[in-house]
Amino acid sequence: MGLLRNSLCAMALFAASAGNAATLLEPTLHLKPHDVEGGGGRVALTLDACGGTTDTRILSALVDNRIPATIFVTGIWLKRNAEAVEIMRAHPDLFELENHGGRHVPAVDTPRKIFGIRSAGSPDAVQAEVESGAAALAGAGGPAAKWFRGATAEYSPSAIAMIRRLGFKIAGFSVNGDGGSLLGAKETARRIGAAKDGDVIIAHINQPTHAAGEGVVQGLLALKQKGMTFVRLDDAEGVGNDGTTD
Repeated sequence: MGLLRNSLCAMALFAASAGNAATLLEPTLHLKPHDVEGGGGRVALTLDACGGTTDTRILSALVDNRIPATIFVTGIWLKRNAEAVEIMRAHPDLFELENHGGRHVPAVDTPRKIFGIRSAGSPDAVQAEVESGAAALAGAGGPAAKWFRGATAEYSPSAIAMIRRLGFKIAGFSVNGDGGSLLGAKETARRIGAAKDGDVIIAHINQPTHAAGEGVVQGLLALKQKGMTFVRLDDAEGVGNDGTTD
């Protein structure tokens, strides 16, 4: 009987664990349809600055080619990249800085690991991650953040509700441009260059030694050559699922 009870307990724990895993959400985000002069369509480029340094290949290409972008920055990255922040602040028509959290901790309010990164693990810790990221941005000057994107871009539903109550829209995406900065240049360029009207692209600007950065630049220039218009999230109405923007 004890063995049976233990087996049933183990099955219940497994089911609970599977249930928790199934509740994680990776929200999408698209731009609302909008008439664009010339008919090339619109896309939003969003770049995560998780930690580390700055990929100047991407930053220079954005400035030189007048490509607007929404940059999701962590408190960690802000501390280490004052020069890049200064460049972005000097081009307010191009760069919109938004909240990627204080310590790059996934906004999941139960203890677990996502892509090897330990989650916030509790509602209080999710709130601290969001608020510390906003505070770091405020300390760096410029407008207050309106959008939040958590580390790994995966969330528990209850964390999404909390973040919305804190006053932030949650930035999903529709095109994973660089696979977490782990893809090669060719595949990254292909993915970004294939973006369609209304897409929101995610890539990374904090991995200067990765080949993906070269692909980001190539893909963006291909879109520009096609006549695509780039917009920041703050300049376009984005529609996300799972209660992330409504």
